[in-house]
Amino acid sequence: MKKNVVINICMGTGGIAAGGDQVMNAFDEELTRAGVTDAVLKEHCKLHKVGCRGFCARDVLVDISIGEEGSTYQYIEPSMVKRLVDEHIIGGQPVKEWLVGEDYHVFHDNQTKIVLQDLGRVDPESIDDYQLAGGYSGSRKALGTMSPAEVIETVKGSGLRGRGGGGFPAGLKWEFCAANEADERFIICNADEGDPGAFMDRSIIEGNPHAIIEGMIIGAYGIGAQTGYIYIRAEYPLAVERLGIALAQARKEGHLGEKIYGTGFNFDIKVKLGAGAFVCGEETALIASIEGERGMPRSKPPFPANKGLWGKPTIINNVETFANVPPIICNGAEWFSSIGSETSKGTKVIALTGKIRNTGLIEIPMGMPLKKIIYDIGGGIEDDRLFKAVQTGGPSGGCIPQQHIDLPVDYEGLRSVGSMMGSGGMVVLDETDCMVNIAKFFLTFTQEESCGKCAPCRIGTKRLLEILTRITEGHGRDGDIELLQELAEDVRDSSLCGLGMSAPNPILSTIKYFRHEYEAHIREKKCPAKVCNDLLTFLIRPDQCVGCGLCKRACGVGAVAGEQKLVHVIDQDSCIRCGACYDACKFNAVIKG
Repeated sequence: MKKNVVINICMGTGGIAAGGDQVMNAFDEELTRAGVTDAVLKEHCKLHKVGCRGFCARDVLVDISIGEEGSTYQYIEPSMVKRLVDEHIIGGQPVKEWLVGEDYHVFHDNQTKIVLQDLGRVDPESIDDYQLAGGYSGSRKALGTMSPAEVIETVKGSGLRGRGGGGFPAGLKWEFCAANEADERFIICNADEGDPGAFMDRSIIEGNPHAIIEGMIIGAYGIGAQTGYIYIRAEYPLAVERLGIALAQARKEGHLGEKIYGTGFNFDIKVKLGAGAFVCGEETALIASIEGERGMPRSKPPFPANKGLWGKPTIINNVETFANVPPIICNGAEWFSSIGSETSKGTKVIALTGKIRNTGLIEIPMGMPLKKIIYDIGGGIEDDRLFKAVQTGGPSGGCIPQQHIDLPVDYEGLRSVGSMMGSGGMVVLDETDCMVNIAKFFLTFTQEESCGKCAPCRIGTKRLLEILTRITEGHGRDGDIELLQELAEDVRDSSLCGLGMSAPNPILSTIKYFRHEYEAHIREKKCPAKVCNDLLTFLIRPDQCVGCGLCKRACGVGAVAGEQKLVHVIDQDSCIRCGACYDACKFNAVIKG
């Protein structure tokens, strides 16, 4: 056994889903088989779980480091572990054919990591790992050498803006809260991430929960709060479990509780589980939920910084915002403000998904062009198809077309083209995506998640969805585009909270940049991307059909006819255009027309 062997295994949600648990167990078994005793394992070989490595498409990812030499393996399965132990750990020779390639390094080398710098290195269930990486030095510095006002000024000077969507300056919000005369203040971490395709906050908590706790300690000291809440949806059991472990460790080590670090500052954190309502990402709805009420927003002002939880001044920031605070305190405001663009400082964590080769969790400096994200980090579009658009900001964001591919990704840049930063979701779309259908998909989500308190959102989103559904089913009428646009603007301008205000964004942006697709659906009864089945004709190519009968068996209405080993045909009068025959055919014989 070589000395100082470290084996890191991805045990975030993606890693576990790919078999991380089984890989971890296989390493334990194979090391025992190879004669590695518990004593040796404890002294010389560290087998430990780490959080999300970012490149989720390559899980299970495994790092093996011997001394100063490290290697990263991808797509690891339990059956491969024996060879890794025998050849690499015992023999000292990496298994070259399983190593990551240059694209893996390009994926990471083009990023700038602040929030994600320790994910993949520290065990999320070990406070010792976090402290060895410099953890809790920021909170010790703040409480030991800085006044609350100096903490707030440092965060203000850094230019940190809230990473939950709106981009309001975090330090300024803290200053407003601290300026209110009150016998009690609260600080809340919003971990109610619910956007389709978004997994930034969940992955940060799963991979490095102590960073959020430390950020909240610093924020609470700055505003003078003695109680904090982490509002997290119960649908994230792994994040909830690791958060509970981290809070218990922080209390035991004296980072939470009474007279923290021997000072006069008392602070502790409670966890509140949410039921998964998307609207509870809105701060006043979140407060209502913590108070035991139905999660529904209220009119503002007063803002939570003046009158929040139980009527007391309250600060609410999201997971990523708090995770940025400790490095800002440690390294200074100028360090953080030197990263990013003129108006958007620092970095942004993004969940990169969709029709792209390299999906995963990334962190970029604010202002990086979309093109660099999609082609350098993301590796370009799958199957060499044409890039069509990228949807940013979750279901309430807009779709940005190819002509804006050089757009800088920051708050002002995205807003200038009708989109938004949101919490950081980024869904890449290609030529096979129908933009009318995309708008309908996201509006379906926001309409279902509307709390129903205000009429513009409750009724307006439903009417918008009805029009979009009619168009995609081939019943669009002249004037529908203008009706959609007018109604969308009314919903945006008159809704009570951010959910209703931003729900029309996918419609408005797709009409602006892809109006021709709406016109084709309405006037020609055609879907250019061949996605909307009701506007398609399914045909069987005689030269490709082998008579296997798969399409016939899949059809639920008997529209496919033909004998075994003979060419099949589709009766157009009976066909209901469900697409089951197309999905079932393995020989590309069924085509969309």
